[in-house]
Amino acid sequence: MRTSAVTGGGSWGTALVLALARSHRPHRLRLWMRETDLAARVHESRENDVFLPGFRLPLEVDVTTELGEATAGAEIVVSVIPAQYLRSVWKELVPHLGRETLVVSATKGLEIESLARPSEVIEQAGIPARRLAVLSGPSFAREVAAGLPAALVLASPNEEVARELQEELAGPAFRLYTNTDLVGVEIGGAVKNVIAIAAGVSDGLELGHNARAALITRGLAEITRLAMACGGRRETLAGLAGLGDLVLTCTGGLSRNRTVGLELAKGRRLEDIIGSMQMVAEGVDTTRATRTLGGRLGVELPVTEQMNRLLFEGQEPRAAVRELMERALREE
Repeated sequence: MRTSAVTGGGSWGTALVLALARSHRPHRLRLWMRETDLAARVHESRENDVFLPGFRLPLEVDVTTELGEATAGAEIVVSVIPAQYLRSVWKELVPHLGRETLVVSATKGLEIESLARPSEVIEQAGIPARRLAVLSGPSFAREVAAGLPAALVLASPNEEVARELQEELAGPAFRLYTNTDLVGVEIGGAVKNVIAIAAGVSDGLELGHNARAALITRGLAEITRLAMACGGRRETLAGLAGLGDLVLTCTGGLSRNRTVGLELAKGRRLEDIIGSMQMVAEGVDTTRATRTLGGRLGVELPVTEQMNRLLFEGQEPRAAVRELMERALREE
C-alpha cells in the first residue's frame, strides 16, 4: 500500500482525495490544507464545508496543515495549489520529499509573472521532469467526488512514470489515459478557462446556441495555436485535455469561470464578482498571462484579447462581441 498526499484543500483537492480513496489500488491518504480552522473542522466532521460540502472523507484520510507531516514518506504527491501560489508552496515543500517521490500536478493555469506552466514551476523548485506528471481533462469536482464517471489525461515525458501513476490512481469511475505531451495538456487546461469566461458572457447576453458553438470552436483553434507555438501537439487539443475540457467548462453550470462571464454580462464589476466567490476562478489571472504569452510568441488570440479588455480595461461585454464579429473576414 502506497502513501499518497494531496496538497491543496479546495474543491478539486478534496475531490481527488475521494477519488483516490476509491482507486483500484489502496492508498494511505493525507490531505494538506492551508487554513487551520477549516482543517480542524474537516478533521472532526470529515466534511469540507467551505469548498465541497455534502461529501464525507473516509476516516483513514489524515488531514493536516503541516506540509512535512502530509508528505513524509509519501511516494506520490498530488499538487492542487492555485497557480499564483504554487511557487511559494513548492519552495517550502521540496525539502520534505524523498528522492524518488512521484509528483502529479493538477493545477490549471499560468503563473502571471513568469508565464510558466505549473509543471515548469514545480520543476524549477527542484523536482526532475522524469518524476513529474500532469493531470487534466473534463472534471467538475462535485461530480468526481460523487463517484460519477470521469475520464482524464495523465501526461508525463516519462512514459514509464505515466503508466505507473495510471495504474495507481485510476478507479472504477475515474478513467485515466496517458500522454507524453505535457505542454499541450497544460496549455489546454489553462486557456480553456479564458474561453469559458467568454462563453459565460455570451450566454449571459443571451446570444444563443449558435454563438456558443462558434465561440467554443474558435476558442479551440486559439488554444491549439498557442499550444503548438509552445511545443505542444495538435492532436492533444482534439482530446480530453483540449476539446473535452473546453466543452465542459464552457457549458456546465458548475464552471466557476463561466460564472464569472455570466456575472460580467449582468454589468457586475470584476472585483465584486471575485469577492463573492469562495473558490478561485483561474481564468481571470490566466487571461492576462495568456495574452502576454501570445504576444511574446506572435500568436493571434482574438478571444483572449477581448476578454483581457473586458476584465482589465473597461471594455463593455457587447462591444467585445461586436469587435470579434467584425474582425476582417478570412479562411477558417
